[in-house]
Amino acid sequence: MRVFNTLSGQKEEFQPQGETVTMYVCGVTVYDDCHIGHAMSYVIFDVIRRYLEFKGYKLKHVQNFTDIDDKIIDRAQQLGVPPLELAEKYVSEYFKDMDALNVKRADIYPRATEEIPKIVEIVQGLITNGHAYESQGSVYFRVKSFAGYGKLTHQDLDDMMSRSCSTEGEKEDPLDFVLWKAAKPGEPSWSSPWGEGRPGWHIECSAMALKYLGDSLDIHGGGQDLIFPHHENEITQSEAFTGVAPFVRYWLHNGLLQLGEDKMSKSLGNLITVKEALERYSPDAVRLFILGSHYRSPLTYSEETLEAAETGMERLRQATKAGGEAGGKAVLDSQPFKRRFVDSMDDDFNTAQAIAVLFDLAREINRAREEKHDVTGAQHTLAELAGVLGFTLEEPSRPPLDAEPFIELLVSTRVDLRQAKEWQLADKIRSRLAELGITLEDTPKGTVWKRHR
Repeated sequence: MRVFNTLSGQKEEFQPQGETVTMYVCGVTVYDDCHIGHAMSYVIFDVIRRYLEFKGYKLKHVQNFTDIDDKIIDRAQQLGVPPLELAEKYVSEYFKDMDALNVKRADIYPRATEEIPKIVEIVQGLITNGHAYESQGSVYFRVKSFAGYGKLTHQDLDDMMSRSCSTEGEKEDPLDFVLWKAAKPGEPSWSSPWGEGRPGWHIECSAMALKYLGDSLDIHGGGQDLIFPHHENEITQSEAFTGVAPFVRYWLHNGLLQLGEDKMSKSLGNLITVKEALERYSPDAVRLFILGSHYRSPLTYSEETLEAAETGMERLRQATKAGGEAGGKAVLDSQPFKRRFVDSMDDDFNTAQAIAVLFDLAREINRAREEKHDVTGAQHTLAELAGVLGFTLEEPSRPPLDAEPFIELLVSTRVDLRQAKEWQLADKIRSRLAELGITLEDTPKGTVWKRHR
């Protein structure tokens, strides 16, 4: 089994340190609903986890919540609610979204605000060993004190200096980054040896990873947009604090989701939320859309691709349905397909190739079933391998996309019934559509409908 390690820039044989694989994945900053870009990352690492478990590994999976941050504070001020209350709301929404996508829950979900003692311990240790310094109530990491800075991004300090930010009047060097932020009036803060304040973004992940997984991790995951500065700074402060290298043995980074030419992000405002996507498409279709490309490749959001994914999932579902019962003329051997699936996934989790194997097996099942062969074992294999990718193969709880003309007809008929004051029949149409996952809304411009789960 070989995985691409961002640190080395090449594929390496996967050899965990012990019996249990330790994996840390950077979580969301909770100030808004999750979008499909978030879903891409967490579906991918869900599949990596599922495949490791399929291979027989034990796994300890930790994923954080950033529940205090400038963005959270700003949004809370706009809404007139306490920052921690806002964060708690979106922690809950995160779980709803990921549960709907069949993302297995991590073993531990630490939150920045609950890990202040560990964060303070690390910051104090970095000051003591000369890697950090206090300035006007904040604490900064002294980047030039750490010889390995830049090894994840494969850059040298001179290149970074040319693109660095200003010294902000408090830092010794433009490259130095904040570990602890001095409190500002009206913002949440915690006590520390340097006064009231709150943790910087990078230090929280180091604190949680070190606390729950030890000084050296097997896997650290996240989006490619986190490589610099977040993960570069994580390596630096963690190894400077513990004296143990490597902090992480295998750095895995997924590609980014784009909407047109731009990365999908909250700051750009070009979002398709998970909830919006699941109003139109089944969870399996969303997963197929994400996993149909290699995880390190960029992915462009497309309604057409998602519609094709919905159709594709129906083909897989049909192949697992009854037919070709045990005792047929011959037994379809699914083991060659299983070996191809494993070979694909062993090659840096190549889900695109693995999915192609599933469709090949589904096609062979359908052909063998028509010839009255025994396909029950092959169907079990198809369901098992689909499960490794997190597909449920459950029927969607709403009409397929090609039902739209009929929905439009029913909506139009209901309008006519309402105009004729046939209220009971009109309400019956509304109720039956609701049962099929269709919500009607009567607006001044007419009746509109949308799917829901």
